[in-house]
Amino acid sequence: MQHGTVGYVEDKEQLLKRLRRAEGQVRGIQRMVEEDVYCIDVLTQVSAATKALETVALQLLDDHLAHCVARASAEGGVVAQDVLQEASAAIARLVRS
Repeated sequence: MQHGTVGYVEDKEQLLKRLRRAEGQVRGIQRMVEEDVYCIDVLTQVSAATKALETVALQLLDDHLAHCVARASAEGGVVAQDVLQEASAAIARLVRS
């Protein structure tokens, strides 16, 4: 499927900021493991990093629905069906992860 402008273009800087923060958290977790930090403290940081990535994923999903799915729905037909199926599969992956 050919994709046009991405739905997150207006939120790109905010998403990049969140991703950089999550990247820093993951590096911090790596250091904690290297330094033999107490398990529960490491798990707490893993939870925080996971939450940060979930926040990014939900923002991307919201933007995708508002932009890409809405545009495809307006077109209708096979394009709308394909984009809706794609969005549904993405939601299923997020829920399973």
